[in-house]
Amino acid sequence: MTDQATDHAPSAVVLLSGGLDSATVLAIARAQGFACHALSFDYSQRHGVELAAARRVATHLGAASHRIARLDVQSLGLFAGSALTGYAPVPKDRPPDQMSAGIPVTYVPARNTVFLSYALALAEVLSAGDIFLGVNAVDYSGYPDCRPQYLAAFQAMANLATKAGVEGRSLQIHAPLLDWTKVQIIQKGLELGVDYSLTHSCYDPAPDGQACGHCDACLLRQAAFQALGRHDPALSQGRPKAW
Repeated sequence: MTDQATDHAPSAVVLLSGGLDSATVLAIARAQGFACHALSFDYSQRHGVELAAARRVATHLGAASHRIARLDVQSLGLFAGSALTGYAPVPKDRPPDQMSAGIPVTYVPARNTVFLSYALALAEVLSAGDIFLGVNAVDYSGYPDCRPQYLAAFQAMANLATKAGVEGRSLQIHAPLLDWTKVQIIQKGLELGVDYSLTHSCYDPAPDGQACGHCDACLLRQAAFQALGRHDPALSQGRPKAW
């Protein structure tokens, strides 16, 4: 954990995976004047290289602190059945209509609820009234825990279940990217100085950490960079298969 001076700015907890979306959200929270306490998770994910990316991003964007919570999901059998935890193959080279068909195999059971619960506890410890996360309901996500109804329900629960909420210090859940396209997200991040070469989004990286260029996450971000006339700086193996 790295701590820096906060200059009396209000504190916020920012869920930071190390990917494109969460890096942009950290930049947005910083631009809004918050002292950002980044929180990442080691849950034996297939793409564990994202934790190194999270460290880079937290440093680059001046997080007030960065914590990594380690979850013993293997011995407990948590998060089983998801392609992101290694129990199913990661889909490759899927066109957009297949990405948007149902809940994807990359859905991790109750992951956002677990992560937000940790963020809520940390927010109380830090006397922070705000939590930021990079969930997105566009770009074919299909994840049930990325919907506005879910976020509203969690915020209501948080204000009922915490000392801060009972004492009238309400907590706000911020999901600024919820309705943004990937192009809009990248544009905002570039405006705020995000270095996307530091980020990692691939679901199935090579042993050396290089992005595969063919999973849904790689294809979506590559298509967005191409739409902006740019090359995805995280993709060093050339262009993914065209749709």
